[in-house]
Amino acid sequence: MRLRELASVGPFFALRTEDDGPADDGSGYLPLGEEAVRARVATVAERLGTEDRRVAASVAFQGIAGRLLSVALGSAALTGQVPDLSSGRLGWHPARTAPDDLWLPRPEALPPSGDPAELIRTRVLHGPLALLHTATRAAVPVSGRLLWGNAASSLAGSLRVLHAWCRAEGRPREAARASALAEEILADPVLRGTGTLSARGRGGPSFVRTTCCLYYRVLPGGMCGDCVLRHAPRAR
Repeated sequence: MRLRELASVGPFFALRTEDDGPADDGSGYLPLGEEAVRARVATVAERLGTEDRRVAASVAFQGIAGRLLSVALGSAALTGQVPDLSSGRLGWHPARTAPDDLWLPRPEALPPSGDPAELIRTRVLHGPLALLHTATRAAVPVSGRLLWGNAASSLAGSLRVLHAWCRAEGRPREAARASALAEEILADPVLRGTGTLSARGRGGPSFVRTTCCLYYRVLPGGMCGDCVLRHAPRAR
């Protein structure tokens, strides 16, 4: 697969492959599952300085959702291919950050499809991301709807970065393709209603959530740009 061009978009779009070699001898990379989730939640809690495990679980899930969806969306928009990110092939290092957190030896594309958005929905959203959704809720009692809202927000964030890169590189066709793919993915039942995407605005794609990731509970406080609390209607 042509993943090197994808890595030039940004670290969230990059994967370590066998050609790159893992950052060490491969130790510390775990299959996507509850063990990796628990380790990542502990790492995030420590870095945020919070004892609220629900906040740490939410932020941890949003991070890995952003990684998986960035790689899938970017590859589909730029090459028409979607990499096989199934949990049995992908290694996740819970203590590391992008691009060193994910390791995909011998990357392969999923079988060609006339609908790459459907491939991302069925083989990423309802594949490793659904597995991580279940594992996160098993590790920490956090709202499933909140987590899917995080996935939608991550997809929108990936789209913003990819769209801006495509425009800067003089590739408006790929920018439009990325927007169309994101719109189709957000129409999936698990993401539907989690937010509103404005993909064709003059200033680039924007997204407003209907759920909250809980980050505002981390001192000194603050809200994400797409937070439902930031955009809540004001009483007259």
